Order: sequence, then structure tokens, then C-alpha cells
Amino acid sequence: MSEPFDVVVIGSGPGGYVAAIRAAQLGLKVACVEKAELGGICLNWGCIPTKALLRSAEVLELFHRAKEFGLVVENVRADFPAIIKRSRDIAARISKGIAFLLKKNAIEHVAGTARLLPRSGPWRPHQVRVDLADGTSRVLDARNVIVATGARAKPLPGLSFDGERIVEYRKAMTLPTQPKSLIVIGAGAIGVEFASFYRALGTDVTIVEYLPRLVPNEDVEVSTELARAFERRGIALKVAHKITSATNAGDHAVVTVEPVDASTGGPLELTAEIVLCAAGIAPNTEGLGLEHHGVAFERGFIKVDERLSCGEGLFAIGDVIGRGLAHTASAEGVHVAELIAKHPTIAVDYTAIPACTYCHPEIASVGLTEANANAAGIPLKVGRFPWRPLGRAIAAGESTGFVKVLWHGETGALVGAHMIGPAVTDLIAELTLAKTTEVNVDSLIYTVHAHPTFAEAIKEASEDALGHAIHL
Repeated sequence: MSEPFDVVVIGSGPGGYVAAIRAAQLGLKVACVEKAELGGICLNWGCIPTKALLRSAEVLELFHRAKEFGLVVENVRADFPAIIKRSRDIAARISKGIAFLLKKNAIEHVAGTARLLPRSGPWRPHQVRVDLADGTSRVLDARNVIVATGARAKPLPGLSFDGERIVEYRKAMTLPTQPKSLIVIGAGAIGVEFASFYRALGTDVTIVEYLPRLVPNEDVEVSTELARAFERRGIALKVAHKITSATNAGDHAVVTVEPVDASTGGPLELTAEIVLCAAGIAPNTEGLGLEHHGVAFERGFIKVDERLSCGEGLFAIGDVIGRGLAHTASAEGVHVAELIAKHPTIAVDYTAIPACTYCHPEIASVGLTEANANAAGIPLKVGRFPWRPLGRAIAAGESTGFVKVLWHGETGALVGAHMIGPAVTDLIAELTLAKTTEVNVDSLIYTVHAHPTFAEAIKEASEDALGHAIHL
């Protein structure tokens, strides 16, 4: 038997490659197995290329508003194939960057499909068979295995992807031509981001959401503000509606929806060139050989303990355990690598994971919503500050949205923060730090914030929670 790897990581997304690098930094011998592009869904089909698309949309919208800024710009239009190409080129460049990082850290990249073999005894290493592209296979011996295989789009009942008219997010990122009309099923982060992108390019967009509001995991005030902003942009909203069928009708798709509460109306027939389903994911657990190791599942996702372990010498992180969010997977990857290396580590604090949505306007949050905090009986001091009176926002021409902060009414600790508007996906870092440290409402408001900046809104909202906002 060859000298075993200390760690074999299956999957190279933001959980897998980060776990591999941290383990290698700690002196462990590491291999990373990936059957597709290095970087996983996030770097190739999710986080990064979608933000490239949204940046193109943002630039286009600014050009259309040029007159507001004293500029004369004429005949601006979207070059859809060029926008798609830029996004794909950025994904390819970052994937090559992951290859460089693996090589730099002496991590063996094994390109192929991995499967855990039955273990002959607890004292023996795990064996991971990798089926290579040339039809051969290789067996890796591993003292520890980290499963980071992610998840994929899942169709709804009564709807199946055909790759032509009814598609998932990958196809929506590589359409050959811009659709004149689009129906987006699901108003979570993926759904509203694609709706925002395509609407900016001039596509007629309709969002269908089963729950009664957009971005239903966010604070209700954020959902309300986003709905107003989207309606002003001409995006049609069908919330509290369910899909009953979706069919390819040749040059268009037909979707039948009906209210969740049947007493409010009857079925509606919607048509569009493209239907994008952004309403769920399924974990990538098939074919991994997990059945040989007694791995338990919950709603199809791998079940782990507090150490993110799912068996002796087996760990799982990220979407495959149902956590979601690339930065959560990265944090879990670091934690597991440090556990394996017996290095001092801090467990992931799941109460302080920021959530970001990159539609226009942007959304960011951390901690509890006001409704959840009230349900938990937490005394609150709630502060809000709109962008409209903020000097930096006025200068930037960005007045939509607000900052909302929830401070504990007795201890002054941050309970939650909810923002919608300019730069909030960056600003959330300050409030995430407050959530994970001893920063309280008093220490934040007495921290001098540079002027003029968007960050001043956080200070102003916190002052409002105490009843003495300066600019309200």
C-alpha cells in the first residue's frame, strides 16, 4: 500500500479547495479530487460569474441614467454575447487561479469522479477510487476524507428542465441570445439576481414565488422595499402563487400558476421565451459510496455532528450538508482542516453568518429578523436610517433602501442587521464583526465613521435605536 494522504478532499468549491489549502498549510499531505472545473459551482457557475453579469447590468443602468450626472451618452445598448463571454472568461481565469493555489501548496489535484470504497477495518485508511477521464481509475488511501461535493438545481413537481425553454441557472448564464421575456420561478437570492440582471438589459421579467413575499428569508421590511424597487423597474410580481405546469410550446414556454390561497383567485396562464427555475437545490451525494460507511441523511443532505463529522475519519461541509452560502462552506473547511491537524480552532458560529443578495438594490443581513427576535422574546432597540438623507448616497444618486439594526434592549449586543441599498454587501462586514465580538451599540456609535461614506448609515441607524439620530 502506498503512503496514504492525510486528507483527501472530494470537491474543489469554496469549501473543498479552502479545506485542502488550510490542511496543507498545517503540514498535512493532501489531495483534492474534482470531476469538473476547479472552483466548483460558486466560482464557475454561481457567485463569481453571476456577479460579472450583474456588474455589466449595473454599468448599463448607470449609462441610462447619465443625464442625472450631467453626462451626455447616446446609443448605449447591451451586447449580450459579449456580456456572457466576459462572465465566462472571468470564471475561467479564477478557476486557473485555484489550480495555481493548489500547486503552490503542494496539493495533488486529481481530475476525476470519486467514490469511497468499503473499509476493511477501522485501523486502515479510507480508500477513494477516482475514475479518470481516460477510462482508467486510481485508488487514493486517505486517513481522512472531506466530502465537499455541493449541490445542484432541482426542478419543481410538474416542471422539468429541457435546456431550451425551461432552464436552470447554468443555462440562464449562457443563453445564445437575450430573451425578450423571462419568467423566474422562485424569489430567493438566485431568482431575484437573475430577474435584476435580465430586466436591466430590457427583458420583460415576471417573478413567481410560492411564499407571500420576495426574499422570504429576509426581514419583512427588506422584502417590502425590494418589491417596491422591482415594481418601479417594471418587474411583474406574482407572490403567493404556485406553479401547476410548465411546458415548451416551441418558440415560447407556457406556465400555469394559481394562488396558494384558492379563495383569492383562479389559475393564470403566463407565457415567456424562457422559464428559469430558481426554487431549490438537491445535494450531490449520489455515487459517492457513502452507503458503505453508515452515513446518515436528513432531507437528502448528509447529516453531521458538531464536529462536521459523518463517520470515522469522514467529514462533510457546505451545500452537501444543507448549509448553503460559499463563505459558510469556506469557514467549515478551515475548521475541519484544523480539527484534523489537531490545531487550535474555533467552531463556525452559524448565528453570525452574513447573507448577501446582489440584485439592484443590493441586500445584506446578519443575525435574527425582527419577527424572529420578537418570537424569541428578546428585548430590542430597533433603529432605522434611510439612504435618502445621507450625503454620500445623495451624491451617488442612490436613495433606495435603508439600514435597520436590532440591538439587545438590555445588553446592547447586536441581535440582527438588515440592509437594502448601495454597497450593503460590503457594509455588512462591520455588523458581522459586531455580532461575533464584544462590539455593542455604544461602542459602535462612538466609533468615528468617515464622512461622507455609506457606512455612516450604520452609525446613524444605531443612534436612532437609542433615540438620538443626528440626521433624522
